[in-house]
This record gives sequence, structure tokens and C-alpha cells, in this order.
Amino acid sequence: MADLLDFEEPIGVLQKEIEALSMLPSTLDRQRDIARLRDRIQSIRSELYESLTPWQRVLVARHPARPTTLDYVEQLFTDFVEIRGDRRFADDHAIVAGPAVYHGRPVMVVGHQKGSDTKQKIYRNFGYARPEGYRKALRAMQLAEKFGRPIVCFVDTPAAYPGIESEERGVAEAIAVNLREMAVLDVPIIVVVHGEGGSGGALGIAVGDRILMHQFAVYSVIPPEGCAALLWRDTNRKIQAAEALKITAPDLIGLGIIDEIVKEPAGGAHTDPAAAGQFLDAALTKALADIGALGSDERLERRYQKFRTMGRVGIIEA
Repeated sequence: MADLLDFEEPIGVLQKEIEALSMLPSTLDRQRDIARLRDRIQSIRSELYESLTPWQRVLVARHPARPTTLDYVEQLFTDFVEIRGDRRFADDHAIVAGPAVYHGRPVMVVGHQKGSDTKQKIYRNFGYARPEGYRKALRAMQLAEKFGRPIVCFVDTPAAYPGIESEERGVAEAIAVNLREMAVLDVPIIVVVHGEGGSGGALGIAVGDRILMHQFAVYSVIPPEGCAALLWRDTNRKIQAAEALKITAPDLIGLGIIDEIVKEPAGGAHTDPAAAGQFLDAALTKALADIGALGSDERLERRYQKFRTMGRVGIIEA
């Protein structure tokens, strides 16, 4: 109940009815009533999630119970060993990285980690990575290249951390170096935008051969609140900004920014993390097979052309 979003109010009403019936003595008729209400909840949830607005998708992407990078690592990978530190300054807990095994194949996993409860969110800085996080990510990816391991990057961050200490340690330079180096890493790179992909903080680990995006995730150059503050000096216009930014998966696949939409359970990944993991598993297996079948030169050229053509809306005649 506490995790329901504003637009899910009709579901909350039915859940209260189920709670009230559950407190009464159990009878066959009462069990049938509860089953009927549960079916009705599933029907309403499916209807709601078929027609979400961009802002509602933002709320779903930010849902506190949405599966995190480490949740997917636990479900889909084995033998994960976390790498810590950037060998320059410190360990950034907002980014996790390390070797793992995926269906018997050695890979390298890199991803943002927001945390799943208040204590963890504070420890992980709510997914806002600092420069040392991006440098740790690059260290892990260069290790992957050395040992010929494909890289799987999980993106879920509002943005890179904007604090003064982050600027002092060169967050813009760290992200820029990652963009340059990821463009030429000679191993397959699969990027999964599974929550909130915000600004350069997301792009710092999101240059790859195949960009997968969850159905209700968002991916944008700036969060809607920041966009509204910059354009209209009014964060209350965030709903309008979300619409204008074209941040949803259907928008982005049409623009060629992402390559594939990963289906989610009705109601979002947080309602059934196991099913969400199965959908991702199928998409990830296919993507790794497709990219792994390409030769090195062809893979790197396709990666280069993919990002060079982003944003192109027409060709100017000479």
C-alpha cells in the first residue's frame, strides 16, 4: 500500500477491501470475493500501465522498490566479485563493478547502485556517482578488455553527483574519458537502462554496441525537474518538461537512441522482480549472441557509427 504511486489510487481502494475481508473469518464465499478483487487489481493495473504519461513513467522508474543492479546480478549472474576503488582517491559506493559469470560465460558487470532502503540509499549516495566511481568503472572495463570478457553495464542514476568535491576531483573529465575509452574498447558492450538514466551520469557508463531499455525506464539529457527549472524557472512544470524531453522507451527507440525495449511485468518491474529478471535474461542473451558474432573491426565501426548518427535529423546538401 505504501509503495503505490499517485495514479494507482484505484488499486489502493481495492487493496483496502482485500485487507478488510482478510481480517474476517475465512469462508468459501469470502475467498472467492478476495480472488475476484485480486483479478480486478491485475486488470486495472494492466489498463493503467498501457497508457502511462511520460511523467508517470518517471515515477515508475524512480519507484523505491524497483530492482537494483545488484538485484539483477544476484538473479542472473554467478561468481560475482566486486572490485573496489579507483586506485587514485577512494571507492565510490554508487557504482558497483566486478567479474561474473553469465550462463557459463565470463563477463564484467558495471552498474549504478541506488540502494533498496534508507540506510543503503545513503551509503550508495542515492546512485549519484562521483569521479572515482567512473574511474573505477573504467578500470573494471579495461580489465575486461585485457581478459576478453564482454561488458554488461546497468544504468540507473538521476545524474552524476553535482557537489563541489565532485567538481574538484574532475567529474566532467572522468565522464569524458569514459566516453572516449568505451568507444574503442575491443570487447562487446551491452548497456541496460533499467531505471532512471539521467544526464552525463548515465552516459558515463552507457557507450556500447547494444542499448537495451526497460519498458518503464527513462533516459534523458536532464531530469524533468532540472529541465523545467532551466527553461521556465519553475520546477512545477516538470510534467510538461517530461513530455517535451522524449524520455520514454517508445520515444527513444523511434529516435534511434536505444536498440530494444525490454518488457516488464504489468505494473512495472517492482511488482514482480523475478519476472522482470526473466525478460531481461532473454534480451541480454540475444544481445550478447548477436554482438559476439561480429568481428572486432565491424563491431567497433558499428559502435562508432551508432553514436555519431544520434541526433541527426537531416542531411544538409553542400
